[in-house]
Amino acid sequence: MSPITGRPKAENPKCIDIKVRIDEITNEKLQSYCEANGIKRAEAIRQGIAMLLEK
Repeated sequence: MSPITGRPKAENPKCIDIKVRIDEITNEKLQSYCEANGIKRAEAIRQGIAMLLEK
């Protein structure tokens, strides 16, 4: 029997999906931040949540 192929399981899988509505100005600011820092929107939001929880 051959070994199982495919991607290995993630250590901390991102399986929860959250939907949020934001206004156009906030979206433009988020897009600008992501482009300037070379990250995706989801990562920027994760970083923002982490910053809130550190307080």
